[in-house]
Amino acid sequence: MRAYKRGARAALSSGFMKDRDPQAYLQHLLERFKRERGGNPATTPETPGNPRNAFAIAIATVEGEVFAAGHADHPFTLQSMSKPFIYGLALDRFGREAVHERVNVEPTGEAFNSITELEEDHLPYNPMINSGAITMSAMLHHDGPDRACGEMMEGLGRYLGRRMQLHPEVDLSARPHRNLAIAHLLRHFEVIGDDIEGALALYGTQCGLALSTRELAVMAATLANAGVNPRTRVRALERKHVRDVLTLMFTCGMYDASGHWAYTVGLPAKSGISGGIFAVVPGRMGIAVYSPMLDKHGNSVRGVEVFKAMSADGNLSMFAVPGEKGGPPSPEAAQEAA
Repeated sequence: MRAYKRGARAALSSGFMKDRDPQAYLQHLLERFKRERGGNPATTPETPGNPRNAFAIAIATVEGEVFAAGHADHPFTLQSMSKPFIYGLALDRFGREAVHERVNVEPTGEAFNSITELEEDHLPYNPMINSGAITMSAMLHHDGPDRACGEMMEGLGRYLGRRMQLHPEVDLSARPHRNLAIAHLLRHFEVIGDDIEGALALYGTQCGLALSTRELAVMAATLANAGVNPRTRVRALERKHVRDVLTLMFTCGMYDASGHWAYTVGLPAKSGISGGIFAVVPGRMGIAVYSPMLDKHGNSVRGVEVFKAMSADGNLSMFAVPGEKGGPPSPEAAQEAA
């Protein structure tokens, strides 16, 4: 079993890691769920070069320790998992008021690429669906077309601990017709400016950025650590905006399955159609899972099951009752331990 530092032990001590080695626990989950073969293969650009049964789980603590099992260094594209981070960049750049003049904060029961809300309310429901994310990209692009891509790469790199890079299989000239339709509707209702091509280019770039499961867990841990990368100690998101990002991840991050996720897992999370899911346990850790077989909502089948198991094992839900089996200690127990 791999030894781990006192800081990691402190971050993981309550709940399911109290009497377990983190590495052994992740390997146990990998073995438990690798037999799950349901779902349809992801269709992102890197998918043909990836093993169909690729499967990885990683935890990064707010103390900077990382534990991983499976294909944890296998690269895949960020896709919709970029949306919380881009929303955070927009909040830091423009502030809450300016951002939410152009995008709402309401959950949606529609698919991630729906245009229904644009016909009804003329504003995207939230920044976690395509219309809202394209709006965030457009705001960043129109604020400085020549520097927007570089600043976006640099901003997301602060979460990662290195400069972001595009996956080599991504073709930036591709423009999905649905996203073109969304962008034109956004322009029609004067939500975004005239340069639709530039906005979609930035959006396509953020979705095509490459990272591993291990790195995705560190990005999640940065949010868990109040916006500071736990390994580099560099601030990636202003502290006052962390709550905004986590709130919308919780209510809107899993597409039209967000309600079921909130009920069964209970953590702020975001998924992507490349097969990744990351979740945040505030003040403790970030968790990431990668497996490119997707359910009807576009979420990783194995990923969802792993998070359900981890939440149940450790009582990780935001609404966990202190003192429950496997959950956080009650105030009385914490006082006795001190």
